[in-house]
Amino acid sequence: MSLCEVYGEFRCGKTQLSHTMSVIAQLPKEMGGADGKVAYIDTEGTFRPERIAQIAERFGVDPDQTLDNIIYARAVNSEHQHELLNRLSESFATNEYRLLIVDSIMALFRVDYTGRGELNERQQKLNQFLTKLTQIAHEFNVVVLMTNQVQSDPGASAMFAGADGRKPVGGHILAHASSTRILLRKGRGDERVAKIQDSPDRPEGEATYIITNGGINDPEKA
Repeated sequence: MSLCEVYGEFRCGKTQLSHTMSVIAQLPKEMGGADGKVAYIDTEGTFRPERIAQIAERFGVDPDQTLDNIIYARAVNSEHQHELLNRLSESFATNEYRLLIVDSIMALFRVDYTGRGELNERQQKLNQFLTKLTQIAHEFNVVVLMTNQVQSDPGASAMFAGADGRKPVGGHILAHASSTRILLRKGRGDERVAKIQDSPDRPEGEATYIITNGGINDPEKA
């Protein structure tokens, strides 16, 4: 019943995390999963069924069945993105779904609304989309996982930007809609770092991970 936002620069593993979570959500609860199906809205064409199959094999579950349990849709513009969300509501009524992924939340809004003159309209449309996401999360008891891009802003508030001056796109509307915000950044070599920036029940903290054929992994277990 919550919205989680994961943001970071290119090649930090946002989509790989989405793929990994698409499998983990289907695992039995005794294996740390949610024992449910997954809905996936792809706005950038980065969804890869073959990656899902690889990750499923890592967890010892059937790749074909895992893919069958993911309802996938490719959005072509921000209006279509909202339309797909409305359609998904019918699928959620079966109470079989436990995770909804939007990868990524802002990509199409940034394309459809450019310049300061359209910023107000963009934020209004974004707010409508986020309101619908929140309603779905509460009504159907699903987790919403949103990936997001970053932009440079040396003058950004430390509350919303990282130490390097990068901040997630979407402004305060997206910041306030997200229950949990996690920053992904590059570490040493192949390592990446995930940092909790905001959470209602978790303190700030970091975890190191790497990306393998099996998805997101703890370096010591890779």
